Amino acid sequence: MSITVTTWSLEQTSPADLRPSPAPGEDLRIVRAEEPSPEFSRFLYSAVGGDIHWSDRLALTYAQWEELLARPGTETWVAYEKGTPAGYVELEAQDGGSVEIVYFGLIPAFRGRRIGGHLLSYGVARAWDLAERWPALAPTKRVWLHTCSKDGPHAMDNYLRRGFTLFDTKVEQETEAATPGPWPGAHG
Repeated sequence: MSITVTTWSLEQTSPADLRPSPAPGEDLRIVRAEEPSPEFSRFLYSAVGGDIHWSDRLALTYAQWEELLARPGTETWVAYEKGTPAGYVELEAQDGGSVEIVYFGLIPAFRGRRIGGHLLSYGVARAWDLAERWPALAPTKRVWLHTCSKDGPHAMDNYLRRGFTLFDTKVEQETEAATPGPWPGAHG
């Protein structure tokens, strides 16, 4: 089955663009997954993206996941609520001081709890200071991401509230892909 998908690309060009959202409570921690783990990253990817049809990484081999996660300037930051993974943001350094927020989102049971704004704020701040942790990289000059019409209904608003501005829009036909989640009866 073919569906029409609109993809919006957004960016920040200065750390001053970030308009952070406060933490929703004391029980939320955001921690960098410093040891690249294909198993954990694939779990996060499937748990967050299953109901919104993320499928581009599902066919990757273990070795391909390892390669993606081991690249200099690639970081995964995970939000935990009361010790349970709630969502994540994956950063990827690119040429010319650009950092892409490759993946960002919450597991369905944690959506609507004001975690997303804070996790995005934290991830964007880590994108801006990425070169401090990776001295071989150029300092960040731009943070960018894309979102699409398959993402949650609050995604675009969250990006705009955090200070991102739109720089490109594309409309394409896609084949709808089967994804691993959520399970029938899961929160969402």
